[in-house]
Amino acid sequence: DVVKPVNVAELRRMRAAGEKIACLTCYDASFALIEDRAGVDFVLVGDSLGMVIHGRSTTTAVTVDDIVYHCRAVKDSLKRAYLVADLPFLSYAARGRV
Repeated sequence: DVVKPVNVAELRRMRAAGEKIACLTCYDASFALIEDRAGVDFVLVGDSLGMVIHGRSTTTAVTVDDIVYHCRAVKDSLKRAYLVADLPFLSYAARGRV
């Protein structure tokens, strides 16, 4: 069976049609495979990985490199679900303004 990947246009269509959209957080290949096979529409690699996976007391120490690493671990296991990456705390601030 050929699986049609979810994309932004499909998510917008689902929202407009009032369909339920399922999202779960994911940090590794094994959970990505399970979530994808379960029919999750999109998975989020979020900064919560700092506490859940790395054992830190907050999420503020998570870096863009941490997010990239976990996205790489997740992406190859996804055939259908759309992958969304979180921006860690202050990673989007202009340099020199932090």
